[in-house]
Amino acid sequence: MIARWLLGTGLVTWRYLWETTPLYRGGECRGDDQDRPPQLPPEAVDDRVQRAEDGYGPLFHRSFRVRIAEARIDAGRLIEQVCRDFERFVPTEVVSIDADGLRGQGLDVADELVVEMPGPWNGPVRVVHRDARSLHLVTLHGHMEAGQVHFRARGEDGLLVFEIELWARAGSRLVHLLYAHLRLAKEVQLNMWVRFCLSAVAASGGRLMDGVHIATRWLDPPGTKCVTPTGDEPGESTRGTGNQLPGRRAL
Repeated sequence: MIARWLLGTGLVTWRYLWETTPLYRGGECRGDDQDRPPQLPPEAVDDRVQRAEDGYGPLFHRSFRVRIAEARIDAGRLIEQVCRDFERFVPTEVVSIDADGLRGQGLDVADELVVEMPGPWNGPVRVVHRDARSLHLVTLHGHMEAGQVHFRARGEDGLLVFEIELWARAGSRLVHLLYAHLRLAKEVQLNMWVRFCLSAVAASGGRLMDGVHIATRWLDPPGTKCVTPTGDEPGESTRGTGNQLPGRRAL
């Protein structure tokens, strides 16, 4: 585990530093009620579910989006591949997926998987919704975050669009420190979801159009004063070239 952590983290960091894919960060801005996570189906919630309100610190609403030209598969086939072979899309240098017992169609409602990482922060999640073009997960106790993640794909103007949308708070006070103040966990998360988007491009057999678009909005935890978390400021430069996303999420 230690060897994997040292070698894998070094390799991921090296690739991250030398990544040439343009990343368009719109800067962080304060959100509103539209940035709250969607209601979970009542039948999906039990005492193992770690909802956003169970976490610590601000609620972060983030989206990662890529547009793909000349894709060889459609939106439905791409989501099917995500459900059947989730591990194919994550940075396997430091992450592995434990999803034993899945049926032939891959992830489906009520299935659980664990994103295994070196250290104390494995990521157990449960599927709360799946349809032809989307997959919706909620975090379980023991995850470093408390919230939800939604994968979706669609056709748009002759292109294939793949998106990841997250609503999450830190799962513990330590993660809150690393995420909102030291930015370590935040950059790890960004790297993982950027890699996931680029893997979706590769799985589609198509061509990335204009980089990865990232938008972040945040809400203060209930009963606290309004404090801007340490992070990207509007107008921060990014790798690559091009226009920045507006602070408002683009979905």
